[in-house]
Amino acid sequence: MQYQSGFGNEFATEAAGGVLPVGQNSPQRVAHGLYAEQLSGTAFTAARAGNRRSWLYRIRPAVAHEPFRAIPRTLFGASTEDVDTSPDQLRWDPFPIPSAPADFIDGLVTICGNGDPEIGSGIGVHVYAANRSMTDRFFYDADGELLIVPQEGALRIATELGILEVSPGEICVIQRGIRFRVELREGSARGYVCENYGALLRLPELGPIGSNGLANARDFLTPVAAYEDRAGDFELISKFLGKLWSARIDHSPLDVVAWHGNYAPYKYDLRRFNAINSVSFDHPDPSIFTVLTSPSEIAGTANVDFAIFPPRWMVSEHTFRPPYFHRNVMNEYMGLIFGSYDAKAEGFSPGGASLHNCMSGHGPDAATFEQASAARLEPRYLADTLAFMFETRFVLRPTKAAMESPQLQRDYWRCWQGLKKNFTGGAE
Repeated sequence: MQYQSGFGNEFATEAAGGVLPVGQNSPQRVAHGLYAEQLSGTAFTAARAGNRRSWLYRIRPAVAHEPFRAIPRTLFGASTEDVDTSPDQLRWDPFPIPSAPADFIDGLVTICGNGDPEIGSGIGVHVYAANRSMTDRFFYDADGELLIVPQEGALRIATELGILEVSPGEICVIQRGIRFRVELREGSARGYVCENYGALLRLPELGPIGSNGLANARDFLTPVAAYEDRAGDFELISKFLGKLWSARIDHSPLDVVAWHGNYAPYKYDLRRFNAINSVSFDHPDPSIFTVLTSPSEIAGTANVDFAIFPPRWMVSEHTFRPPYFHRNVMNEYMGLIFGSYDAKAEGFSPGGASLHNCMSGHGPDAATFEQASAARLEPRYLADTLAFMFETRFVLRPTKAAMESPQLQRDYWRCWQGLKKNFTGGAE
């Protein structure tokens, strides 16, 4: 599979020679009888540094389809207004692969969310579990961009702008409005999705870290042009204002023969993340593990941060090494891609997730606390682990489906009940 390297770059790619015009974007007649169409991910007047748009040269323009009709409410896009959101810590077991046929869209379940796509702020958090490929169905999200985190099973994601092969341990981002189809490379697939309604995801600033570290722009890969010239009786699904809509379309919408611009899907291999950690003492804040960020209107906080906890060395001295007990103003949804997580002795499995909302205390369970407090502090490599976190400044409200699912661990709170009193008395 061919890719172009770089984050936010201006790319130019064509799957047939002589398509891309020189010196103008929409000539009177495009080569080979194609149509010119601009896809804008930001306002026309956004500052040059943040402006995102691509010119597409396609067999038919995106407007060519029948009217949309509402799809009955599904678990994808389910309301978060149906239950009261409590400050309790929550955790879920992995959602199973369905027994009935289900593709990527069928298998999406909304776990929690915040904000509102209509005002362009907040996120939706979903899990997916699928057992068949999308063949004659296509999808685009008008509400936000999709950060897809596979946990089990590789995906082949065919988009308007090219093809992404994404396996567990990698991520991909499909921007708002881009049409795509998901094929399963194995018999089934499972993973997580963050739907970002706010500012487009970008690389975080590095500050005192300097010019290198964390995720490097050159490691992000964007597809080259690849198109389908296919007729048939197809379905185009849109997510718009929280609901799903369906339209008939008589051709594949993945018919972009060439494109140029900087608004395009991309993938990233999480193994290329250059982790920063303490080499003296103390456990640094989790912000040092941020891969991508969508800033909010309040400086220093995020609409959403995507952070990972990858394999890494632990060498700090005189330090409680697992994540410390804490309460904070941010809201954290955490998932586990593979291995185990160093703050939990049991109950947090690959494919599972936890939710800790603002000012709700959380941290290592009792067994982990006891073990880490007595551990010999030698250099240790955390090898078999890859966890992640969607962290947002807005409270994450669970859906009714998530709260009533059999995967919800209703006794999660018990993992901290063994934290006994160790106080030996104050100094006189």
